[in-house]
Amino acid sequence: MPGPGVLGARLLPPGGGRVILSSILQAIGLFLVTNIDDIIVLSLFFGRGAGQRGTTTRILIGQYLGFVGILGAAVLISLGAGAFLPPEVIPYFGLIPLGLGLWAAWQTWRGDDDDDDDAKIEGKNVAAWTVAGVTFANGGDNIGVYVPVFLSVGPGAVIAYCLVFLALVAVLVGLAKFVATRRPIAEVLERWEHILFPLVLIGLGVFILVSGGAFGL
Repeated sequence: MPGPGVLGARLLPPGGGRVILSSILQAIGLFLVTNIDDIIVLSLFFGRGAGQRGTTTRILIGQYLGFVGILGAAVLISLGAGAFLPPEVIPYFGLIPLGLGLWAAWQTWRGDDDDDDDAKIEGKNVAAWTVAGVTFANGGDNIGVYVPVFLSVGPGAVIAYCLVFLALVAVLVGLAKFVATRRPIAEVLERWEHILFPLVLIGLGVFILVSGGAFGL
């Protein structure tokens, strides 16, 4: 009787393990880059709810609700685009993260990217639905980045991305709780996010365009 290792090898296609691992690592990197700003916003929610019972639970539930909304929107748009658009058009979706990255870089260069994170939660109580609303409203860039990525990979990779994203939401909330009591760390994250975010988006957009053969590349 073949052992479990042999059975596993039969279940996975050649190179399947490497593809899954690659998708997981890419998903982790993409999640971190597109959600660094959420750490700052969530840390402010933790500060507002300090001393109140159930603050962590409400923030965790709200973050999951908001992020599931973002993920659901990205998947639905990807399915619609994949079903109704010809395959040769799909690589041009790389223009979306490229444009977002160039716009973010322009704002950083002009000094217009200093988002007032306090204003995002001003006058808002720490309730699950409030956190969910702020998370979803803050997720436009996420959707714009996730859609081209989902369109450029197979269904299995999309599922892997979604599972990794959902697992990392809890990590994100834990980091925000940690940062809430360490403001210098939040300031460092906020400063580097303005530099890292546009660079990664520009690189991602170029990669999707080139790998898909857009513009004859």
